[in-house]
Amino acid sequence: MTTKPTTPAAPVKPCCAASRAGTSAAAIAEPPSSPSPSTMAAPRRAAVLLPAATFLMGTDYAGANPGDGEGPVRPVSLSPFWIDAHPVTNADFAVFVNATGYVTEAERFGTSFVFQGQIPDERYGEVVEDTLAAAPWWCLVRGAAWRTPEGPGSSIDTRMAHPVVHVSWNDAMAYAAWSGATLPTEAQWEYAARGGLEQKLYPWGDELAPQGRHLCNVWQGEFPVLDTGDDGFTGTSPVDAFPPNGHGLYSVTGNTWEWCADFWSTGFSAAPARDPQGPEGLDRGTARVMKGGSFLCHASYCNRYRPAARTMNTPDSAASNIGFRCARPVA
Repeated sequence: MTTKPTTPAAPVKPCCAASRAGTSAAAIAEPPSSPSPSTMAAPRRAAVLLPAATFLMGTDYAGANPGDGEGPVRPVSLSPFWIDAHPVTNADFAVFVNATGYVTEAERFGTSFVFQGQIPDERYGEVVEDTLAAAPWWCLVRGAAWRTPEGPGSSIDTRMAHPVVHVSWNDAMAYAAWSGATLPTEAQWEYAARGGLEQKLYPWGDELAPQGRHLCNVWQGEFPVLDTGDDGFTGTSPVDAFPPNGHGLYSVTGNTWEWCADFWSTGFSAAPARDPQGPEGLDRGTARVMKGGSFLCHASYCNRYRPAARTMNTPDSAASNIGFRCARPVA
C-alpha cells in the first residue's frame, strides 16, 4: 500500500508539472486517436483579434528560474491572429468528446498525475500508483482523467466553467484541429498574455497583489503543505474568476499551465524575429512549451506565473494543473 508522504522533500524548482518521462507508464498507451468525423460543428468560442504588432519578448528578470531560457529580451514581430479569450473549459471539451468520441491519453494510459493535496487521505493508498521521486507531491493516480480529475469518485459536475485538465499536448492538438484552430505559438501566447504592457512582470503590472487584491489563482501559504486559499481557491477556478488583461484575455497567469505549439528550446538570440515557430530540425527534441503557471505556483518554489516565464513537458504528459487555449490565423 502506498503511504502518503507526511514530510515533503525540499521543493525541486524544475518540477512545475508532472511528466510521464521516465515512468513505467510511459509505454502503455496506444497513440491517441484522431477525432472521428462528426456532423456537430465546433461551437464558436469567445476570441480576441490581435493585430500585427512588435513586442519585447522574454525577460532579464533576476528572479527567473535558471535554465528556463526566458532571456534575452528580443524584439518579435507577429502577424495578426485570433486567440481564445478563455482557456478551454470542461464544458467545451465535453462537446468535443460527445461529437467525436475522442479518448484522451490519460484515459488510454489509465493514470494521470494529481497533486497530493487534492487526494483525500483515506483514499491515498487505494488510488495512488506511484509518486515522482523528485517531487513526491505529484501522484500517479489510477482513473484520473478529465472527467474524474482527482480519480474515481471525483467529478467535474460543479466545475464545467473551470479549465479542462488532464489533457496532453496531443489531446489539445486534437481538440484544436476539430475546432478549426491550432495551439498558439509561444510568441503569440506571450504577446497576448502581456495585455499590451511592455516588460511588466504580470499582465497588470509589477506587483503580484496590488493593494492586497488577488488578480490570479496561485498558491498562498507554504508549498507544498498548506494553501490558505486567500485568493478564493485551493484548486482550479472558473476561467473568468479574475479580471481580464488589457487584451481581454482571462486566466493567463495561474490556474492551469497552457500548452503552446512550439518544441522546447533555450539559448535565444537577441536579434529581431518574425512569427517564430520554435526550433526545427533534428535537434528540436520532443518536449513542448507550456506557459502561464498554475494554481500550484508559489514564489518559494515555482515563480513562473508571469507572461515571460516558461517550462516544458513531454507531449503525452497530463496532470491536474495542465490545460490549453486555442489560436487561429487571420484569414
